[in-house]
Amino acid sequence: MQHDRPLLGIVLMLGFCVTAPLGDAVAKVLGPSMPLGQLLLARFAIQALLLAPLVFSSNRPWRMRGRVLRLTVQRTFLHIVGIGCMVTALRHLPLADAVAIAFVMPFIMLFLGHYVLGETVGIRRICASTVGFGGTLLVIQPSFAAVGAHALWPLGVAVIFAFFMLTTRQIAKETDPIGLQAVSGGIACVILTPVLIFGEWREITELQMIRPDNSVLMLLVAIGILGTAAHLLMTWSLRFAPAATLAPMQYLEIPVAALFGWLIFREFPNGLALLGIAITVGAGLYIVMRERAEARRALSAEAAQAQA
Repeated sequence: MQHDRPLLGIVLMLGFCVTAPLGDAVAKVLGPSMPLGQLLLARFAIQALLLAPLVFSSNRPWRMRGRVLRLTVQRTFLHIVGIGCMVTALRHLPLADAVAIAFVMPFIMLFLGHYVLGETVGIRRICASTVGFGGTLLVIQPSFAAVGAHALWPLGVAVIFAFFMLTTRQIAKETDPIGLQAVSGGIACVILTPVLIFGEWREITELQMIRPDNSVLMLLVAIGILGTAAHLLMTWSLRFAPAATLAPMQYLEIPVAALFGWLIFREFPNGLALLGIAITVGAGLYIVMRERAEARRALSAEAAQAQA
């Protein structure tokens, strides 16, 4: 039986909060010079190559069929499109702004959970979601003024990954997380390869293949490694600490993204964007605390019922 080790879980989540925005920073470096399709293929091919040996050496379950396989293909397609939208956003927006706007996803998840899965969402969390979305609009506003509709790409990321998370939730108890990611990497390669062949044939710029030099090749490998490592760090963190403990820490991604944006690209959110980020983070943390309080009340009610 796995015992909680909160400190280890927190350290692993801190690793995720550094690794994920660092991967975004590498994607931003590569974005202008690398066709999107080739970047995505490299990202998922490296994921499959890294995780397949781990799956087979540890005898993890990976075979899928029926409903689980269909949902895994759907989840993989959403993952491809979501990363593609994020890479496109990073071509036009500061790193911290893109990451902060994408953090509207927890608010979208609440509404989708209510209307798609029938989960209960109280009025306080609805109000917090509305406030958080308003904060996101404050981040979008200066970016929209500077780059136009490209500022909306991170909203697309948020919507797509909300559906991605809902799909994951439907198969999480029936799959091994490492096996799922390894299989998803292989499925993504199967999806992307004919798309790139078609793009090469039709001479679609973003779907063509180029010969990368050594530095670009190293960055492509780095994207695959960082993306895979980020997922593993988050998965392993949840093995050692409760989600309620770790959820507030995910918002550390935003200041870490701001730091990388300043160090690598000399970008930093302006005053209005900083205000929006603060509102978004505050609303998100409020929702996390409400979830924690609801969970505690539910446990107390169960304990009282068991004693009755």
